[in-house]
Amino acid sequence: MSVATPILTVSPLNCALAGTAAMPHSNANADTNLRMLVSLPKLCGCAKPSKVVASVKAEESVKEQILDIPTKDGAMETFVCHPERGGPYPPVLFLMDAPGIREELYDMSRRLATVGYFVMLPNLYYRAGKDTKYGPDVLKHGSAEHTRMRAVRTKMTIPPVMDDIAAMIAWADCQEASKKGPVGTHGYCMSGPYSLAAAARYPDRIAAAASFYGTWLVSDAVESPHLTLGKAKGELYISCAEHDELAPLPMVEELKTLFAASGNGGELEMQMGVHHGFAFPQRWCYDKPAAERHWERLIALYRRRLG
Repeated sequence: MSVATPILTVSPLNCALAGTAAMPHSNANADTNLRMLVSLPKLCGCAKPSKVVASVKAEESVKEQILDIPTKDGAMETFVCHPERGGPYPPVLFLMDAPGIREELYDMSRRLATVGYFVMLPNLYYRAGKDTKYGPDVLKHGSAEHTRMRAVRTKMTIPPVMDDIAAMIAWADCQEASKKGPVGTHGYCMSGPYSLAAAARYPDRIAAAASFYGTWLVSDAVESPHLTLGKAKGELYISCAEHDELAPLPMVEELKTLFAASGNGGELEMQMGVHHGFAFPQRWCYDKPAAERHWERLIALYRRRLG
């Protein structure tokens, strides 16, 4: 792989959320959501990249960097990548699964960037400190890495992540390579609920949201994603695995009914014969046909709604 050092510029601190100004406000909730976003421009633009590289993947060239995006709770380390040439590109938020940030997710971000998107992959565990990346034993129950991850994961809730998403949208609006306007979001595992919740929280910015083997999308929690499906204006896509203890079939059947009643017009699709985690190339349960289908569904969704 050949590596070159590109020149990257970070936009000024006092930029405006140009993408929100032209968005229609259809109800009080949407107004509140947009006011929340408009209150965040002071967080964007001051992030200084801690690592800048350009990497070549197959026949496409991707510009990537790791930097800290300011949030009200601190600096959120974020992997950002987009095509090296052209632009600006529609912004996409890639929300990690429970095992956290790793090279596998960087590679998936790069793949999405090569087809024309400004991809942001945040470390959602940043509130717990910098030491929140885990080793290969993270999925082995009883291991030290699994215990360490679970200590952070079990404290995660939807409201703080919604603040993180607002900060990322505000920051993206300041970047020359990011196209102002509709935003896409997709989450895996624990972040499936975050992705769907974001579409409901920011309906005038999130035009497409996907959940892949999202966990407990129907629950008794006051912030359960099923309660707000009808608030999303963007297109929703929900992909479930047939074998998934964190999204059992009775829950999926209930979700189907609730989703149909929401009037969203999106899709809930069951992937038969596969397990939770099927899209991750390094996971024991990786299923290539289902994984490639996941890419086709995701990219088609973004093409329809983001361009």
